[in-house]
Amino acid sequence: MTYSLNIAVIGAGTSGLLTARELLRENHRVTIFEKSNRLGGTWLYEPQVEADDVLHLNPNRSVVHSSLYSSLRTNLPRPLMGFSDYSFEDKYYGDPRMFPGHEEVLKFLQDFANEFGVTEVIRFNSEVVRVDSLDGDFVVEWKTMEMGSVAEVFDAVVVCSGHHTEPRIADDVPGIEEWSRKQTHSHNYRVPEPYRDQVVVVIGNGPSALDISREIATVAKEVHLSSRSLNVKVSKLDVYENIWQHSKINRVYDDGTIFFQDGESIEADVILHCTGYKFHFPFLRTNNVVHVDDNRVGPLYKHVFPPQLAPRLAFVGLTYNQGVHFQMFELQSKWVALALSGKISLPSEDEMLADVHKHYREMEENGIPKRYTHSLGFKFEYLDWLAAQVGLRIDDRLKVICRNLLEQWISHPNGFRDVFQL
Repeated sequence: MTYSLNIAVIGAGTSGLLTARELLRENHRVTIFEKSNRLGGTWLYEPQVEADDVLHLNPNRSVVHSSLYSSLRTNLPRPLMGFSDYSFEDKYYGDPRMFPGHEEVLKFLQDFANEFGVTEVIRFNSEVVRVDSLDGDFVVEWKTMEMGSVAEVFDAVVVCSGHHTEPRIADDVPGIEEWSRKQTHSHNYRVPEPYRDQVVVVIGNGPSALDISREIATVAKEVHLSSRSLNVKVSKLDVYENIWQHSKINRVYDDGTIFFQDGESIEADVILHCTGYKFHFPFLRTNNVVHVDDNRVGPLYKHVFPPQLAPRLAFVGLTYNQGVHFQMFELQSKWVALALSGKISLPSEDEMLADVHKHYREMEENGIPKRYTHSLGFKFEYLDWLAAQVGLRIDDRLKVICRNLLEQWISHPNGFRDVFQL
C-alpha cells in the first residue's frame, strides 16, 4: 500500500527544494516553509550581517541565515554541483568558470525549482518556530509579519534548515573571554574593506579560512592563520607578502597580544573565527528523542531518520564534506520520499538504533571526535549505500572527478581552482 501524506518541509535551500521535488513526485501534498522572501538558503547572498557577539550569542538576536561573502566561489566544480537528472555542467548564467560564484548557483536552484513546480509550494516569509510531535502527527507553528503565529497539523516533517547559520567558535582558547579588541566570525564576513591596515588573526584551516585570509590580505597590514592541525607547516606563505601560518593559539591577552604554540607572538587588532557552525534546531520539540551533542545530531539512522519517529520525521542535508555534495542530498530526499510513500521499508526501531550505536562505537575506536559524526570526507561508501536503497548508482565519472579534485586541493591548496582540469 502506498500513502499520500500532508508533509511540511522546513527550508527552501538545496535540500528543501530537492526534498519537495521528490515528495511531489510521490504524490504527497507538500508545503515548504521558508523564513526569507526568496529561495536558495545558504546560496542567497545577504549583505547585512548580525551584531558581533560571537562569545555570547543572544538567542533572540536578529538572525541572518546566509554566511556567504561577496566574492565566494564554489569549491566544487560544476559536474559535482548538479543533480542526477538536472545538470549544472551545461548551464551558464554569466559566469562560465568551472568553479563559479554563488550567484550562478542561486540561479541554477531557481531554475530547478521552477522547472519542477517546487516554487509553487513555498510559503515565503514564514518562519517555523515550533515542531511538536502529537500522536503520530506533527504540529508545525510558524509566524509571519502579517498574521503572527499560525499552527497546522502535518502527517510528516522533513527538516532541511541547513547548518551554516549558528557560529561555532574557538571559545576554548585561554584568555579569549578577556580579549578587549574586535572578534568576529566568518558568518559575518562579506567584504575585506573593514580589515584595511589591520593585523588580523584567522582561526581555522578549512576552505573558508583559506579563501577569506587571502582576500583580507589584499587590504590588511598582516594576516596570521592559526590552525589546530598537527600537520600544519609553520611558515610565511609563498606568493603572499603578509600572510603567516601558525600553529594553535597558546593564549590571548586583553592588550591584544596573541601567543602561538610555535613560540611566535603578535599584537593583533582582530580575531576572525573561521571555525565552522553548530547544528541548531531551536524549533524542534521531541522530548529529547532527537538532540544535538557536540554537533552530533542523534540518534539518526544513516544521518536521516530518528529511529523512534521514523519515517514521519526526517533530516536531509546534515552530511557534509563529500565531493558529490548535491547528489548526496538528492539521494537522501529520494529515500525519504519513498519511505513515506511506503514503497520501501526501513529496519525496525531496534535495528536502526543498533546501527547508529555501532557507528558511534566505530568512531570512538578510531579516535574520531563526536563533532565529526556527519562528516564523510571524500569516501563513497555512504553514497553507494544510499543509491542502492533507491535503485540508482553514482556515475563513476563523478567519483573520478572527486578524487582528482582532492589531489589538486592537497597539492595546490592556494590555487586548486586555477589548475583543476576534468
